[in-house]
Amino acid sequence: MTVNEASVSELRGFSAEETLTWVRTHFGGRATFACSFGAEDMVLLDMLAKAAKGDGGDIRVFTLDTGRLFPETYDLMQETHEKYRIPIQVVGPDTAELEALVSKNGPNLFYESVDNRKACCNVRKVHPLSRALKGSEAWIVGLRRDQSAERSTVEKITRDTSQGGIWKVCPLADWSWEDVLAYVKANEVPINRLHATGFPSIGCAPCTRAVKPGEDPRSGRWWWETGAKECGLHPTTHGRAVAGV
Repeated sequence: MTVNEASVSELRGFSAEETLTWVRTHFGGRATFACSFGAEDMVLLDMLAKAAKGDGGDIRVFTLDTGRLFPETYDLMQETHEKYRIPIQVVGPDTAELEALVSKNGPNLFYESVDNRKACCNVRKVHPLSRALKGSEAWIVGLRRDQSAERSTVEKITRDTSQGGIWKVCPLADWSWEDVLAYVKANEVPINRLHATGFPSIGCAPCTRAVKPGEDPRSGRWWWETGAKECGLHPTTHGRAVAGV
C-alpha cells in the first residue's frame, strides 16, 4: 500500500492501538518496533502481541543490548519472552568497535566528558540502531511529549532524516505517565521493577539513577551533565513532522 504525507494525515486522533493497526496495514513486516523494555515500550509490546497474526506480516521487534543494562532489565527481558513468546531480535554493539573504544578510553569513559559519553552512546546504541533499521520502512518507538522538554513537540509520525527518511511512529505521543501506568495495571503488563523505586526512565546502569518526586523524569539520565538528556537515538534536530499529526 502506498504511503505518502497525505495518507498519514489520517493518524490525527487515532488511538495507540489504531495507530499500530495502521502501521501493520501499510508496512507489515517492513515495519519494526524498537523495544527498550521501559514501561511505554512494554505497553506497545503488549498491544502488538495481542494483534499479532503469525502470518509473516507482523511487525518485527528488536532491542538494543548495550552490555551495560541493569540486572532488572535483563530479568524483564526474560519475563517478557516467557509471557508473550514473540521473537525479539537482540542487537548489540560491533565487537571490534567496542573493543577499540574501551581499550583506548576505559570502560567508564562517559564520566570524563560529554564527548566521551556521546562516543560510548554511538558505539553501544546509535550504530547498532542503524544496523537494526536497515531494510525497514517504518519504526515504532515509545516517545511521549511529557517525558522531557526536548520531547514536548514529538509527533505521532515523522520522516526521520537521521535514519535516511524512514517513517518514525510514536503511538503514545499524546499519552501521560498516568495513562501508561493505567494501561499497565488494567492489562497486567510486566514492567521493570526499577520503575517502582524512582526510575521513570531506565537506560544503562552506570548512567541512570533514581529521581526525586517532582524532578524531570529524565534528570536521572547522565545526571552529571547539564542540558539535553538524549543519547543520539532521537536527535531533536532531525525528523520532519507531518502537518497536523
